[in-house]
Amino acid sequence: MNYILLSSCISFFITFFSIPIIIQVAKEKKLFDEPDRRKIHKIVIPTLGGVGIFAGFMMASLLCIPEPPAFFLQFFVAAAIVIFFLGLKDDILILSASKKFAGQIIAALILIKLGGFHINNMHGFLGIGQITDFSGTLLSLFTIIVITNSFNLIDGVDGLAGSLGILTTTIFGSYFIYINDYTFGVMAFALTGSLLSFLIYNFPPAKIFMGDTGSLLVGLVNSILVIQFINTVDSAGATLHIQSAPAIGFAILMIPLFDTLRVFGIRILNRRSPFSPDRNHIHHFLLDLGLSHKYTTLVCLSANIGFILLAFSLQFLGTTLLIGILLSTAIILISIIYYLRQNKVKVPSEKRYKEKEILASHKLLNLMPEHVEAE
Repeated sequence: MNYILLSSCISFFITFFSIPIIIQVAKEKKLFDEPDRRKIHKIVIPTLGGVGIFAGFMMASLLCIPEPPAFFLQFFVAAAIVIFFLGLKDDILILSASKKFAGQIIAALILIKLGGFHINNMHGFLGIGQITDFSGTLLSLFTIIVITNSFNLIDGVDGLAGSLGILTTTIFGSYFIYINDYTFGVMAFALTGSLLSFLIYNFPPAKIFMGDTGSLLVGLVNSILVIQFINTVDSAGATLHIQSAPAIGFAILMIPLFDTLRVFGIRILNRRSPFSPDRNHIHHFLLDLGLSHKYTTLVCLSANIGFILLAFSLQFLGTTLLIGILLSTAIILISIIYYLRQNKVKVPSEKRYKEKEILASHKLLNLMPEHVEAE
């Protein structure tokens, strides 16, 4: 237990003291997130908070994981470094979606092929049990990529990704501590400490964003925690046996995971890249209903806790039925929110946004008379 407390404290203080320095450097070097028509903030804000999260998390994990270190640790560090530099380049220079995706695949394959984070059992989902190595590799790759991106995509409101990250890592970490798996317990609570510290600077009104550097790391860590959770919790020799393990893992990550799958599905149906930006995320809907950043975060966090409680209370139903109930409930709730949003505000089309931008640019260049206004 001392390892857990120590890892949380180390990560908290490293992140806490590094963030002000990062903010100062970002201001001097003009490394800001510029407001645009899709973004919610109206002023320039530094985006490199993930550097502080990475520093605190990695230092605490490497110092506090009990001896001897787990064999996979070197491969996890390698994958985390790949993700860190992907996010850092995207935060500073902007990285194309294809290059970011390729980098995520490399990181995921390091974890799967070298680190051993491999799903080889569906635990009764759709009546499927043990699966082949090839199918397991594809499923593991899909799981890591989707969860890694889910925290990146949900990071659109002050405090949201950090709060959800604290919730998920606390739950996973508590389970691993209970079964005396201190390696994963330390990793989970090291990230919890870093995120708690980061929220001091990110909770509304935000002084800094975690950026892709932080959100991709949070997603990557959660992806290996949920894979380890599923592989452990439903095993024959589990200290604490929990039924419907995949459904419970899905519920713990419900808000970021469901929102990502929903948005990806909509984009693909509209023949667009799943990584193309839009305003279809749950936090956009809630903001359009008039909720502030703080209340949007609290609503999403409360909903995620509700899904977790629902899943634990109905775990006896089995994986397939429970996932169906979770998805059905989420679809009903998002449909209600979408209906209320459509009735409350008419969201401007992409064409109207572009017209406004063109008119504004012309006025700035004195190419149009002062009295011409965008409708």
